[in-house]
Amino acid sequence: MASHQQQSQQPKQSQSVGFEDYLPVMAERLGEDGLMRELASGFRLLQDPALGLITFASLRRNAPLLGLGGMSDDDLRGMLAEGDFDGDGALSEMEFCVLMVRLSPELMDEPRRWLDDAVAQASQFLFSS
Repeated sequence: MASHQQQSQQPKQSQSVGFEDYLPVMAERLGEDGLMRELASGFRLLQDPALGLITFASLRRNAPLLGLGGMSDDDLRGMLAEGDFDGDGALSEMEFCVLMVRLSPELMDEPRRWLDDAVAQASQFLFSS
C-alpha cells in the first residue's frame, strides 16, 4: 500500500512529442526545400480540394488524420484564426506554411532566416504551379 501511495504522489511525466518538437527535426533532416515539400503535402492533406484552402470544414474532416480528432470546434477555429493573415476565414498554402514555422519556438531562434526562407519557398511554390 505504501508503494501505491508513493507511485500516486510521483508526478507523471508526459512522453508525447508535440509538433513544435518535431518540426525542427524535420527541418534539420530534410533541409529547407524538403521541409517546404513536406509542409505543402500537409497542406494538401488538410485542404478543401474544390477551394484550394484549408477551411473549418476541411480541417474538422481531416483533423483525425493528424491525431487531432479530439479537438473541439472552438480549438479548430482558433487554429485557423491563428494563421489567417488575410481575414478570409481559411488558410492559403503560404499562410499554412508560415503558421507551421511560427508554431515551432526552436526554429524561431533564427527567425529572420527561417521566416524569409519559408515565405520565399512558399511563394515560389505557389506562383510557379
